[in-house]
Amino acid sequence: MDRKALSYVNSKLEDRRVELLEFLGEGGAKDYAHYKEVCGVIRGLQTAQSELGDLVRKIKEFEDE
Repeated sequence: MDRKALSYVNSKLEDRRVELLEFLGEGGAKDYAHYKEVCGVIRGLQTAQSELGDLVRKIKEFEDE
């Protein structure tokens, strides 16, 4: 799998995460339920980024062997 492609996906996830953090920071959530929903999305994006990071490390280890 291409590390450049994974890096691109990670960049898109980061862009969205930052966008949502700014949204919350500006008071964009209409109520507590909406706030919790956005927090859940942010948590999911962070989890996806972590998994992508692990995958990139494993690919690098495999390529170095």
